[in-house]
Amino acid sequence: MGQVLHASATTTEAVRRAIQHSRESLRALTKRYGISHKTVAKWKWRTAVVDLPTGPSEPKPTVLSSDEEAIIVAFHQHTLLPLDDCLYTPQARRRD
Repeated sequence: MGQVLHASATTTEAVRRAIQHSRESLRALTKRYGISHKTVAKWKWRTAVVDLPTGPSEPKPTVLSSDEEAIIVAFHQHTLLPLDDCLYTPQARRRD
């Protein structure tokens, strides 16, 4: 089974392992693998080759309740602002 990488991954586990076990300088590794100095430094000092998850541990809901939707539509009709602007205004005050 193949390795699943996230969309912005610049290295595979094999490259990460090679970076970790190499005695070359960060500059040489940067040039060899064609990746940034920051990426090489990150993998050089980590103990594992698995990429850590990012983002919130508990995703926030992205679906509006029917009451919230009605408020946004009424606000849009009253102010004639673009619908995107009307959507973001109540969400900024929303508490989950």
